[in-house]
Amino acid sequence: MHCVKSTRTIEDTIKKSRFIGVIVPCDSENEAVQNLKKLYAEHPNANHIAFAYRIKTGQGFVSRFHDAGEPAGTAGKPIFQHIEGKQLINVLIAVIRYFGGIKLGAGGLTRAYGNSAKSVIEAAEIHPYVEQAKIRLTLDYSRMQPLEYQLKKLDGRIVEQDFAEQIKLLIELPADNVETLLQSFPGNA
Repeated sequence: MHCVKSTRTIEDTIKKSRFIGVIVPCDSENEAVQNLKKLYAEHPNANHIAFAYRIKTGQGFVSRFHDAGEPAGTAGKPIFQHIEGKQLINVLIAVIRYFGGIKLGAGGLTRAYGNSAKSVIEAAEIHPYVEQAKIRLTLDYSRMQPLEYQLKKLDGRIVEQDFAEQIKLLIELPADNVETLLQSFPGNA
């Protein structure tokens, strides 16, 4: 499985219709919906905004696609097939179409939306998906600097911290590195 690092946009003109492909990393279905709302706001005069997304959740995958008024199966599904084909997760791909006056037919639409999805995937920076885990730790102040050093080595980060008599932390790091961290800081599991 793979995911994308950042948002990318490509643009193509096919028979006077303008197709804008956008790929956006999303960690939740809610984030995908919010990004779609932004695209609708940025392109209020677009004729169609077809999309597909695939998000990994604790219960499995959430996948959706939408043809946005194009004939059934000619827009959202070709976009989704490219997401699946490249084994992408936690991603939204939208293709915005400004109609140019020339009808493309069902085959032409399928190719146009599919090629836009393919092009924006090729333009994106793709990296392997790494399962993240969150753990809570409680430390004495003297252990904070060694923890920060260890987190740097393990690609982890502090998400929340509460300074009281001891430091209470919420840490996020690759799931494969949790055991190593807990061995270095026992008594916190």
